[in-house]
Amino acid sequence: MTPSVLGDITRGTTNPNRLRRIDRWMLHAVCPIIRKSTDPVVVDLGYGATPVTTQEMFYRFRKHVRPDVEVVGIEIDPIRVKEAASMVESGLDFGYGGFEVPLPKSRRPIAIRAFNVLRQYDESEVSKSWQLMTNRLAPEGFLVEGTCDEIGRRSSWVSLRSQQSIPETFTISLHVGSLEKPSDIAPRLPKALIHRNIPGERIHDFLQEFDKAWLGNSALISFGARQRWVATIESLKSSYPIMDSKVRWRLGEVTIPWDVVAPK
Repeated sequence: MTPSVLGDITRGTTNPNRLRRIDRWMLHAVCPIIRKSTDPVVVDLGYGATPVTTQEMFYRFRKHVRPDVEVVGIEIDPIRVKEAASMVESGLDFGYGGFEVPLPKSRRPIAIRAFNVLRQYDESEVSKSWQLMTNRLAPEGFLVEGTCDEIGRRSSWVSLRSQQSIPETFTISLHVGSLEKPSDIAPRLPKALIHRNIPGERIHDFLQEFDKAWLGNSALISFGARQRWVATIESLKSSYPIMDSKVRWRLGEVTIPWDVVAPK
């Protein structure tokens, strides 16, 4: 008998390297915590139709974090779990489940990556889903939840700590070479924000200011999109508490505290 799980089956669209931007940010922001963990198990929740992005995460983390990292892909569709069995190897496994994040022996993951899993839910269900996932984390653990386009050029996400239902940070990561304006991220905002991109909401104000700063630095086009992006972030710093440094900005990233864009 199949055990009951929390959540609904998604479309499961998956493409290779779709989540590379998220993994790259996790290597920067979360992996220092994984390195110190006594039980370095990471969960990829809702990996979709194929587990390729879970496998990519496993290889990246094994290479750049520590060789004993374990990654478990969890899917609410039992057929997808069965099909993923051919990719199981030492340190990489797959299991059936949802937001309750089941792991053998009641293990608690040091990190959970949950991407493109909340898009079909009502906004009212987001906070509850965050709480369910963060309740399963190790005390020092992180949840990274967000949305991206089909090929990973437009991504945004929030990060939450263990036992929390309110994010700490919000990140946008874009392929700046194909960018018309920063607000192009609007269709790929996390579920908690995607319906809030309207006048009077903080995320709308932030994206409007972002676009203005981008247009205000159009003279830098001849120096390349990356230089223009960094100058744009520098312009935003006078109005917003931009986090990290130019090292991250050059990657097309910008991270800010959650309260800057939190729904009113």
